[in-house]
Formats: sequence, structure tokens, C-alpha cells
Amino acid sequence: MPYRDPAEYRPPGRHTARINRLVALLATFGLTPKNTIALEVPGRRSGRTRRTSLVVAKYESQRYLVSLAGEAQWVRNLRANGYHATLRRLTAKPVHLIEIPVDGRAPILKAYLSKRAYSKSPDYEAREFFGVSRDAPLEDLAGIAARYPVFRIE
Repeated sequence: MPYRDPAEYRPPGRHTARINRLVALLATFGLTPKNTIALEVPGRRSGRTRRTSLVVAKYESQRYLVSLAGEAQWVRNLRANGYHATLRRLTAKPVHLIEIPVDGRAPILKAYLSKRAYSKSPDYEAREFFGVSRDAPLEDLAGIAARYPVFRIE
């Protein structure tokens, strides 16, 4: 699959959406790596709870969520819900997320690339989602940071 610009959000394919729902369900029961959680947020139009699996990145003792798909549906729903959501991993934890300004995202993206997602290696994610190498310098990540919303977990 060739690298695509995430600024042009395209919904995931049917297969990817199914896998994401399955991983989110597994995360709610604690059956995923500790850094994989399920994020629940009400849909901005339907109001129905939407769940997606995400990997938590740690940077300077804070926890962050990164949207690999750019302006994904969960990001839009989160903003419409006043940045309030629920994280699930064995228990439900209501959280408030703080969106990080573009100029503060590069080191968090770097920290994200050091983690293994549920089924993807950091090398795969760096190449396929970010279009950079896993060891990309902060300057390269700063150049793409505007495309990837990042949120600090409060």
C-alpha cells in the first residue's frame, strides 16, 4: 500500500474497520498490549457511542493519543463533544483530552514511533502512515505534524 497524504481523510476499508472494532473490543477486556486502549466518544450526528482502538504514547511522563488517519471521525466527534471521552481497558475512565498545538507535536510523534501498535511494527507505521523512517529526525516530524492531531490525556 503506497503512502497517502492523511490530510485527505478517507474512511478505512471494510476489513480495516472490522479489525479496528475487534481490537477495540479486545482492549476493553484488557486482552491487548497495555498501551492499546479503546476510546469511546459520542457520534457528533447520531449521538451513539463510537469506539475505536488507539495506542497510547508516553512523552515526558504524560500520555497522548495520535490520530494516524489525520482528521479521522473519532477526532471530529471528540471536538464536537468538547474533548470529553471515555478510555476503556478493563474499566471505563472518563477523560478530558487537550489538543496539542502543531508546534508541540513532533516530539510526541517521535515517542509514538518508539511503540509497537497491536499488530504493526514501528517501522511499518512510520513508513505507511507518516511517510518517514522510524528514526526520522524531529525536523522531519515537525514538517508533517500539522497532518496528525495529537491529544494529551487528562
